Amino acid sequence: MKKIQAFFLAFLAFSSAIALSCSKPAPAPEPEPEPVDLVDFKLSVPVTENWVFTDKPSITIHVENPNEVAVKAEAKMRISTDLKEAVTTVEKTVDVPAKGSVDIPFTTDSNLDPGFYRALCSVNGRIARNFFFGINPTEIVSAPDKQPDFDAFWDAAKAQLESIELTANLIEIPKKSSDKCKVYFVEIPSVPDGPEGDPVIVRGYYLEPQDGNPHPVIMHFLGYDTIGNFVSCPSANGGNYAEFYLSHRGQYINRAPANKRGDGLDMDFTNEYGDWFAFQFGNRDGYYYRGAYMDCVQAVRFMATRPTSDMGNLFAEGSSQGGALTYAAAALSDYPFAAIAPCVAFLGDFPDYFRIVSWPGDVAKKNKGSMSDEEMYAFLSYFDTKNLATRITCPVIASVCLQDGTCPPHTNIAPYNNLTVTDKQVWFYPELQHEIPSNWPGKYTAFFKEHMK
Repeated sequence: MKKIQAFFLAFLAFSSAIALSCSKPAPAPEPEPEPVDLVDFKLSVPVTENWVFTDKPSITIHVENPNEVAVKAEAKMRISTDLKEAVTTVEKTVDVPAKGSVDIPFTTDSNLDPGFYRALCSVNGRIARNFFFGINPTEIVSAPDKQPDFDAFWDAAKAQLESIELTANLIEIPKKSSDKCKVYFVEIPSVPDGPEGDPVIVRGYYLEPQDGNPHPVIMHFLGYDTIGNFVSCPSANGGNYAEFYLSHRGQYINRAPANKRGDGLDMDFTNEYGDWFAFQFGNRDGYYYRGAYMDCVQAVRFMATRPTSDMGNLFAEGSSQGGALTYAAAALSDYPFAAIAPCVAFLGDFPDYFRIVSWPGDVAKKNKGSMSDEEMYAFLSYFDTKNLATRITCPVIASVCLQDGTCPPHTNIAPYNNLTVTDKQVWFYPELQHEIPSNWPGKYTAFFKEHMK
């Protein structure tokens, strides 16, 4: 009996120990680490090979990780044409070390056709850079679309100009002149805005060397005028060049009040054309640029009447609209040019131009009336610089800004690629938009000097 009681007491003690053991609270879980607040990568896409490539692009996304831990980078490069057509997407994933950086190189699996393309580069959903690049841009085909009577049309315009007596009104501007060079305000007659009518008076500033010797001639053609963008009268140069700054019809001097010009002349002028690109749109014989191109030809003729003009060394330069006028002057002038320098030229390859950017296509479509698109482009073909370029016989230096959203590189290169001359060169500016590169005057001046006779 005592043995049974002892066993029972031992069993109770053992059971109590187990119960006590089971009732102990579980140990507290280890605290989770605090979440790391990651700082965004620093992203950049440096210019490589001037962003003008052969066959395939070579683009690098530079990623800097400012965090104390390594972070994964999911990088993408999406490529589309400048006509907004998707081409390809390339993706890569890399680990960026703590407080470190990586360069992620991108290219395409296959060669790209000659053209301009948009690259949208991103990392972890953030845009690193969105930009245009070129593939063999001098091999882009922007085929001329001249109408059968293209040359006859311009011959008729020039014949009308020849029928107008070239009488020039010159007024010296003493405060802008010097002993070596006089500056004149000039008025000359040009063709009317149509087959009939009175001549249109256009104006400019003429810089005439005073040593009595003939000097190389430089024609300056101006960009598309904008509200408040009036021309200032230039000061005398060093007497080495005879120069003419043309204000073609309705623009610059021709719409500027006296207090905006700085020439001291008490004469106010107003624009009678409204929106120049829209003026008589669809009427090729009265269209604005028929007259404006003839204004350029007449300005060259004026310079030929001056005793200090060496017309054997005739040059021209201009940017944007001035670039288009530079092409037009060289294509249509009676006097051969020694060289020209169009910069970010306007009015090129209208069918593609209107697909790439909205202006001036929106103006054209608003004013085309009952014309079909085919008829509209046939009309514009008479004024397209890619067609005028086929008539040019002088050396050419041109510039193209790859990020230009006003006169896109595709339209800039169109007249250049249709030049039949072999003495030509084009300079690409990868990061610039619609602007004159700071080194451009030096480049074209050196080019002109190389081609002086």
